[in-house]
Amino acid sequence: MSSIDSQRRVLSGMRPTGRLHLGHLYGVIHNWIKLQHEYECYFFVADWHALTTHYENPQFIEESIWDMVIDWLAAGVSPSAATLFVQSRVPEHAELHLLLSMMTPLGWLERVPSYKDMQENLKDREIDTYGFLGYPLLQSADILIYRAGLVPVGADQVAHVELTREVARRFNHLYGKEPDYEDAAKSAIAKMGKKFARLYEDLRRKYQEQGDQESLERAQALLGEQQNISVGDRERLFGYLEGGGKIILPEPQAKLTQAAKMPGLDGRKMSKSYDNIITLREDNDDVSKKIRTMQTDPARVRKTDPGNPELCPVWQFHEIFSDQATRDWVQQGCRSAGIGCLDCKKPVIDVITAELDPIRERARQYESNPDLVRSVIVEGTEKARDMARDTLQDVRQAMGLNYR
Repeated sequence: MSSIDSQRRVLSGMRPTGRLHLGHLYGVIHNWIKLQHEYECYFFVADWHALTTHYENPQFIEESIWDMVIDWLAAGVSPSAATLFVQSRVPEHAELHLLLSMMTPLGWLERVPSYKDMQENLKDREIDTYGFLGYPLLQSADILIYRAGLVPVGADQVAHVELTREVARRFNHLYGKEPDYEDAAKSAIAKMGKKFARLYEDLRRKYQEQGDQESLERAQALLGEQQNISVGDRERLFGYLEGGGKIILPEPQAKLTQAAKMPGLDGRKMSKSYDNIITLREDNDDVSKKIRTMQTDPARVRKTDPGNPELCPVWQFHEIFSDQATRDWVQQGCRSAGIGCLDCKKPVIDVITAELDPIRERARQYESNPDLVRSVIVEGTEKARDMARDTLQDVRQAMGLNYR
């Protein structure tokens, strides 16, 4: 697979933590649904990652896997448009993680910002483990095993993608040089024909001597259009173009997504740890009860007291779910005491239940047919594993591990 092809592939995963809530829907799933129609998408259940912090409770992980996959499918993630699989069923992830660990400096892992943050936030758990330290490298293996060019992340996760880029760069530098590499590259150039070979050499010289980025991009596009060279030769010339070796593991790019702004029932970020969530399969009566009992502006003791929407958690829901006319109605009515808090909450209840109704209905179909859910994962896992095997074969060969 060429480096240009990798830019059409997206890889993303979620840790199985049980049923999903509105924060997941707006923070991840809506983006997945959009991406699956624009790119070749691989979405996986990160069960090994869940073990880094929940290793003492694997039973919870198993149950959570199927709950989460049902929520994916019910929310609109389509197995006909994306490949869905479970991480631990593709053991090539683990082998690539092991091989990458042989050449990844320890300091690279220790400086990942989320490593210290999670240590600070999870003081109640025993996470001073090798697996927890190495989970960013396992994330890198997850990405690189599929040669994914794009990884959708929020701004707080960009450091993980940057680590993956550094790991891929170091791997290609260490193992991309093959015997007689330069002779093989020149032989590949000759196969392009005189016109294209001359153009490639000219663009390569401009990039390497002058740092001309436009020349690099034109040369990459030229290689992507060539029909006379093999995939191996193309990758060899991608590396030769930039002055390195053959690109075995393409460097991925972070595809920045808008940060999730879904508030919880108490005004903080929606999170199971805060017990302030609305799940995607929540019964309408429970949704109504949760929102009706939400705290509002503490200054509004009586209905006749004017309030300030900016100080009310319910207003945060209006900002996400309500149209401009409703938001104007809330602002005017709250500040003038023209509407009560229950009046303000009703449009939020209506719009959330309307969004969850079809999700809940589709989820029932999958709940009643668990074999269908498992067949989706089996089929996706087979496809993912075929690709992972191809990558690992190239990695083993580059590292001299293909001996019998």
